[in-house]
Amino acid sequence: MNLVMVVHGPEAFDAGDAAQLIGLLSPRRVLVAGVMARTAAEESGLPVVCTDERPSVVLAALDRPSCLVNRGKTPKSGRIFGEIVAGRLPGLVHVETSSGTVYRWNRGDRELAEEIVQRTGYVLVHAKSDGGRREGVREIRGCLPGEAVFVNGIVIGTATAETVVLSGEDGTFRAVSGLDEKPHGFEKLLRAGIPDLATAWCKSGAVRSTPPRQGGRAPRGGRVAVIDHCGHTLYHEIGEGVCGVLAIGDDTTAVSGHICSHAGIPVFGVVDGDADAIVEPGYAPGSVVVEVVDGRDDDLGRELAATRDLNPSSWEEWVEETLRILAGRVRIVVDRRGG
Repeated sequence: MNLVMVVHGPEAFDAGDAAQLIGLLSPRRVLVAGVMARTAAEESGLPVVCTDERPSVVLAALDRPSCLVNRGKTPKSGRIFGEIVAGRLPGLVHVETSSGTVYRWNRGDRELAEEIVQRTGYVLVHAKSDGGRREGVREIRGCLPGEAVFVNGIVIGTATAETVVLSGEDGTFRAVSGLDEKPHGFEKLLRAGIPDLATAWCKSGAVRSTPPRQGGRAPRGGRVAVIDHCGHTLYHEIGEGVCGVLAIGDDTTAVSGHICSHAGIPVFGVVDGDADAIVEPGYAPGSVVVEVVDGRDDDLGRELAATRDLNPSSWEEWVEETLRILAGRVRIVVDRRGG
C-alpha cells in the first residue's frame, strides 16, 4: 500500500500493534507523534520517523493516503481521541487497535479504509466529528476518575468525572468541573502565562504504563541539560554532547528518568514528594534523585541550575560535588551511582 501510517502514543508500540500493522499494511512510511510514543518507538527498533508535531498537524501535511493508528486506554477514549483529531481535518481514516475498529471520519478515504479492513479483519465504522468547541472552554473527555490530568505536560489535578472542563475566558484560567485541583500544578503552568486552550496539549492518565528499557551509557562529560517542570520538552534538550539531566519536579524527574533510560543518560532529580505516578520509574546508571528536606523542589532546582557549572568534564564528579553542596538540605531517594 502506498500508505503513510501516523502512530500516536506508546501503547501501539508496547502492545505490538505497530509491528503487526506494519507487517499487514506494508506502509511506505511510519511517522510517530508524541513524546512517549517516540521513546517506545525507539525501544521497538522499528523503521519509523519521529516527529515533534501533534497527529493532526502531521496528517494535514501529508499529500498521499494516510491513516492514524492509536490504542486508547479504553475503546471509548480511543474513539474520543480520533474524533478530536478528525475535527481538525477534512477527513480521517483512524485505526483504533483497542477495539479493532477502522473509523472513517467525516467521509475520509473510503478505498483506503476498506482495504485496511480487508487486511486486518477490523470492523469498519463510518463516523462524523463536527470539531465544534466553545470559545474559551476546553473539554478533556474520556477521563477515568482518579487519574492525573495534564495541560502542556504539567499535572493540574486529578479527574473526578469522565469529562474535565477548563475555562480560559476573561484573562483567567480555571477548572469549571470534573477536576480535583492541584494548586502547585496550576502555579507551575501559569508561570508561562495563561495557556491557549484551543492549542494546549491536554490529556489524562499515565503517559506510559510499560517500564523503560535500559540503553548504553552516555558520555561521561559534556553538557547538563536542565528540565524544569516540563518533561514533554526533553527531546529538544538531550541532543549530542549531553552527559546528564538536571530534572526539577517529581513528575518531570520520573518522565526524564524513564525517557533517558533507553538513551543511557543519567538524571539528577530534585523532588519534594508530590509525584502523581504518571509513568513507570526507571533510571540510567549514574542517576541520583534527591528529595528536599525543607522547602520546594522549584527553588532548590533553580538554585542548582543558576549556580552549578552545567558543562562538567565528568558527570560523576558533578554529582558528587552537587551532593556535597546540598548536604543537610536533601535526602537521597534514588541512588544508581553504582550502576
